[in-house]
Amino acid sequence: MEFINPLPIRLKEARTSSNISQKELGIRIGLDPSSASGRMNHYEKGRHTPDLQTLKRIAEELDVPLNYFFCESDEMAKCVEMFYRISEDNKKSVLEELRKKL
Repeated sequence: MEFINPLPIRLKEARTSSNISQKELGIRIGLDPSSASGRMNHYEKGRHTPDLQTLKRIAEELDVPLNYFFCESDEMAKCVEMFYRISEDNKKSVLEELRKKL
């Protein structure tokens, strides 16, 4: 079975759900305005992979956890995103409930 890099898919999902253009996102993370759209397009097409520091800036700008970009399934990506958004107290409760189910 061929491995499909989830990063381009997750990046596009997060960006489009934030209603931000490729160019705008690129500029917000500090890319040169003249190349921002092209660079982001290359990341979303999987032609190039951003370095970790750039990916961290993208995650912060799109308000998703860094590990969201590496989730291979839609279900795991949704879980990671939801877990990221809940309070610290609720995170503890969720983890305890999950432990009970193992």
